[in-house]
Amino acid sequence: MFRVREQLGFSDKLLAECGRDRITVAMLDTGVARHPDFDDRLLLFRDFVNDRKDFYDDSGHGTHVAGCICGSGRASMGRYRGIAPGCRLIVGKVLDYRGDGMLQSMTRALEWILNNQEEFQIRILNISIGMGEASDEERMRELLSLVDEVWNRGIIVVCAAGNGGPGAMTISPIGARKKVITVSCNEDGYFGEREDLCEEYSSRGPSPYDMRKPDIVAPGTDIISCNAFFEKRGFRYRNAYTKKSGTSMATPIVSGALALLLQKYPKMTNEQAKHKLIMTARDLNEPWSKQGAGMIEINSLLT
Repeated sequence: MFRVREQLGFSDKLLAECGRDRITVAMLDTGVARHPDFDDRLLLFRDFVNDRKDFYDDSGHGTHVAGCICGSGRASMGRYRGIAPGCRLIVGKVLDYRGDGMLQSMTRALEWILNNQEEFQIRILNISIGMGEASDEERMRELLSLVDEVWNRGIIVVCAAGNGGPGAMTISPIGARKKVITVSCNEDGYFGEREDLCEEYSSRGPSPYDMRKPDIVAPGTDIISCNAFFEKRGFRYRNAYTKKSGTSMATPIVSGALALLLQKYPKMTNEQAKHKLIMTARDLNEPWSKQGAGMIEINSLLT
């Protein structure tokens, strides 16, 4: 995450200007571990897979995503902190240790988010899940309708485009919706001629519901963030961070930036936030189906 902040030109001074009001972000993923970088900011957990009670992550995916959003960098002296290190997390575990899940779990989780929206003042929902087409069309319609309802209730829904590219119309069914912010990967030349970049397999638009998809891109290759399987040795932590790639990593970078935006402008609506995100993006001169409006520009977004 140090590299991402440096790449995007996101300074400590700009972070300080966002104020101290903590935004609550909900996340549906493989769960989250009690990593030192989350301090006391893990507010609520619900396991829709194994029905366990305490925070955990048997995959590591969710913990990494959460670190991108709001890790404090405590175990790295701030080097690998997330984009919005002050925000709070509500986590629903909807995927198992292999990253597999059921539509029913996602549906129940979205209902859970709506039921807890007011009590915990949930402003953003991060879904770093690239779902394929489901055979149960009725359940899928119910799920997508709930995604729309979450947006209609004022929550910013940020979701991964998926890693099914580079073919056209490969965006995940959730990411294909109009009432979400769909995130793909792009490194904007940071790694030179390297060939295994996330942007090469990041899913492409358009979608059946919105021809202008994805909405935006963010870095997603070799992102270093929190490791669920860290070891504590005295006052030190071993293997506290790990490296992952994909649109799942690009998505929480956008969620974190939007959390800072709401922290600075708490009365901004989800529609206004999406509009500003798109209007302040930097055009990479790629087709919209690959880059959306362009690369997220955090400095411009927060001014």
